[in-house]
Amino acid sequence: MSDRVALYLQDAHDLRDGLEWVKYAEDRGFEAVWQAESRLVRDAIVPMAAYAAVTNHIKVGSGVINNWTRNIGLLAATYLTLDDLAPGRIICGIGAWWDPLAKNVGIDRRKPLEAMRETVTVMKRLLNMERVTFHGEHIHVDGIELDVVHGRREPRDVPIYIGATGDKMMEMTGEIVDGVVLNYCVPPEYNIRALETLDRGAKKSGRRVEDIDRPQLIVCSVDHDHDKAIDASRQLLTHYLAQQPHIAKASGVSDEVVAQIQSILGWPATHEQIEKAKHFVPIDLVHKITASGTPEEARVKVAEYVKNGCTCPILYSAGGDVKLLIDTFAQK
Repeated sequence: MSDRVALYLQDAHDLRDGLEWVKYAEDRGFEAVWQAESRLVRDAIVPMAAYAAVTNHIKVGSGVINNWTRNIGLLAATYLTLDDLAPGRIICGIGAWWDPLAKNVGIDRRKPLEAMRETVTVMKRLLNMERVTFHGEHIHVDGIELDVVHGRREPRDVPIYIGATGDKMMEMTGEIVDGVVLNYCVPPEYNIRALETLDRGAKKSGRRVEDIDRPQLIVCSVDHDHDKAIDASRQLLTHYLAQQPHIAKASGVSDEVVAQIQSILGWPATHEQIEKAKHFVPIDLVHKITASGTPEEARVKVAEYVKNGCTCPILYSAGGDVKLLIDTFAQK
């Protein structure tokens, strides 16, 4: 097992419960907490600020925001503000979003690779406290800089991680940022090709894949009752394989299975629809692409991801006892 471990929180709990879990994870030696921002549910920034305010040393990351819906000036100012709250503890995890959700809210994801490159380029310069003029395909700014009225004026140490899935985005990630957030709902061997692609990109900037941090989101359902843990992950997979097609593709899930689930689920999906459709998700798929079962079974599966290049498991509780999950992977 890795001596690094992180917690992933999303939207299926009371926000105040999340604060308690983050404090408990910090006490138990977790390195970081990552807050999701995926569908039209909770945004990442508000919970991140809350986590930062009630902790002392755990890192706080966005897992991941998208690079389309926040103006680049606001994006940089947001992370500067978070860094004011928790200096040196904030991580900007950012991704390219996906369709149909982006399209449904009026976003045209034209040239997503170029859009991400421009976002990272300008974001880095602004957080370095530079005055920036930049005219690209997507971003146009003239003589802007972060205006610090109160607080530190020096460059901010906010590492940028891209949540990459496709080969082209993965290669560019290796070239231009500090780390990658490797995707979830994939088998451990998915990482082999991902690392090869990262290395190809890293070499373009004079680095190696070892220079790129590689935390990985892992669906992790832990319960002393094996069957209960499996069922929790099965419900989660039902939801995500239908509504995030890029994940289904990366997971190697057949189009037939996805179509069967999509024929039942609406948007947003109801609990009743998920219960009805979950039986289309094969049990062997749950075992293949999640770390689900008893505490020992979950530890064994997470270790497979680490063996295949994950530097820090980011554990996504699919349901049940979050404190049991934290205790299962505690570092102290």
